[in-house]
Amino acid sequence: MDSKGAKGGFKKLMRSFGYASEGVVSAWKSEQNFRIHTCMGMIVLVMAALLHVSKVEWMVILILIFLMHSLEMVNTAIEKAVDLSTPDYHPLAKLAKDLGSGAVLLFAICSAIIGLIIFIPKIVAIF
Repeated sequence: MDSKGAKGGFKKLMRSFGYASEGVVSAWKSEQNFRIHTCMGMIVLVMAALLHVSKVEWMVILILIFLMHSLEMVNTAIEKAVDLSTPDYHPLAKLAKDLGSGAVLLFAICSAIIGLIIFIPKIVAIF
């Protein structure tokens, strides 16, 4: 039975992980914002370690970092699908891209606010 007819199997699962990994690598290679989010995430992780955040704060920080990356990849997928569907300018294509970018922006703002809520009291306590 070929992979399309198979209901599961370890090989199919491994291929799925392979395709997903290719997507992450592609985002890293082609998307400047993905790399910026990665660098910012690494800075946040170092700060969290230095400031000894709690387990719950660690969980929140990790969720925010991974959701930011996921949302950036979804936005990129929207952009690529729109580009594939229409090579010419179309107001709805622009709107779809703007909405995807707007979603990333809103989540970045939310993440920054949560980061400030977590980090400011710890930084103030040092001084």
